[in-house]
Amino acid sequence: MKQGCLFTEKLTVGYDGLPLIHDIEIEVNKGEIVSLIGPNGAGKTTILRSIIQQLPPIYGVVWLDGQQLNQMTGKERAQKLSVVLTERVNPEMMSCQDVVATGRYPYTGTFGILSQKDRDIVRSSMELVHISDLRDRDFNKISDGQKQRVMLARALCQQPDVVVLDEPTSFLDIRYKLEFLTILQEMSRKQNLTVLMSLHELDLAGRISDKIACVRGDRIDRFGTPEEIFTRGYIPQLYHMTTGSYDELTGNLELEPVHQPPNTFVIAGNGTGTRIFRKLQREGNSFVAGILWENDVDYASAKSLAAEVISVPAFHHISNLKVLQAKEYINRCDSVICTLNTSDMVGFAQILNDLVKYAITQDKLTPI
Repeated sequence: MKQGCLFTEKLTVGYDGLPLIHDIEIEVNKGEIVSLIGPNGAGKTTILRSIIQQLPPIYGVVWLDGQQLNQMTGKERAQKLSVVLTERVNPEMMSCQDVVATGRYPYTGTFGILSQKDRDIVRSSMELVHISDLRDRDFNKISDGQKQRVMLARALCQQPDVVVLDEPTSFLDIRYKLEFLTILQEMSRKQNLTVLMSLHELDLAGRISDKIACVRGDRIDRFGTPEEIFTRGYIPQLYHMTTGSYDELTGNLELEPVHQPPNTFVIAGNGTGTRIFRKLQREGNSFVAGILWENDVDYASAKSLAAEVISVPAFHHISNLKVLQAKEYINRCDSVICTLNTSDMVGFAQILNDLVKYAITQDKLTPI
């Protein structure tokens, strides 16, 4: 068994003796971040609760630092592993600093008296997650997002080798999501903190995780690096998507396109068109987009939302046939929108300018 890692060996989990997920084998090496992803109800929380022994596994073993976790004392576990779950905690008459300080109890004596060293660790843990200003606030009178950061500070205060988190970004706004995950990443790099967590945000999972475990049906369907997981077509299968689209390459998530004959032609590129594509979709307008290189920033959203995309492979020459195709669509549409200006048209300015001029001659160019 490897030292300094969390490892599940043929773990089977479920409730009341009824197996739900079989033969779970997840290895989290020292300093790695591993995320569980999968649809709601897939069993991510059940797996995490079984790993930390809050829910007894039906079969199999969890190893921590080369020892079986279920054979360690509570104090030994608490000094090596800390947990942040989604369940609400409601301590009475406790300040945020008091809650964070409970993370030091595995190291205190019988009476739980904090030493100066313990108090310094409490203070630095709160500073690390930017909650020093909440020090004296009643824990029950702060927001859910603030509580989540307090609980992370409490977990870090334990100075664990491994931290297990269940949907840690659920109540955080975009600023604190990024701050929260940045803290975890820095600690994994600088302090060799090992992180196992479940995440709903696929874009965040793909960015922060060293490895990802995909929970599907009664098994871990895939386990590997983000590059191995986010292959074309896999995520829609994992989540049983029936509407909209998800692009694994860009993380682009789009709603269903408008299924009507197109009435607008959009000349776009260099990332200038995506907001217009989405605006047209919201308004119920079907459109054609082009002419786009297939490595253009706008291509993924255009492919998902447009009735038709006139495109060419990356860096290829735009043929006269593609230009004629674009003009034919301009003839059929009621209006033309150009999201580009001259500086955006570098590379094929003349061709796009010709399309704009053609739209003007047809009296179809519409200002944004």
